[in-house]
Amino acid sequence: MAETETGAAAVAETPDPNLLCTLSDGTKVKRRVPRQRACNNPGDNNNICRGHLKRWYEFGNEVREKFGKGPEIYRCERCHTLYLPNETEPPRTGTLAF
Repeated sequence: MAETETGAAAVAETPDPNLLCTLSDGTKVKRRVPRQRACNNPGDNNNICRGHLKRWYEFGNEVREKFGKGPEIYRCERCHTLYLPNETEPPRTGTLAF
């Protein structure tokens, strides 16, 4: 049982490579994985959040200062983690799908 506990602790302490920064209110800002549609933020009991990522327009001044005037930002509907688009994907700003 001790091996499992130390293994779980090692997984929990591994830094997230997609984490860009943390805002002053504690909100995490991450980079999306290609084609990502759901949040991958670890939550309670090492389960991932799995909340849907929605386009977000109502960000505050701190986000504007860090990422520009009109950035493309997505927010998890459950844990409110912010996601920036992946650099390899084309921007979705202004695109419509019918």
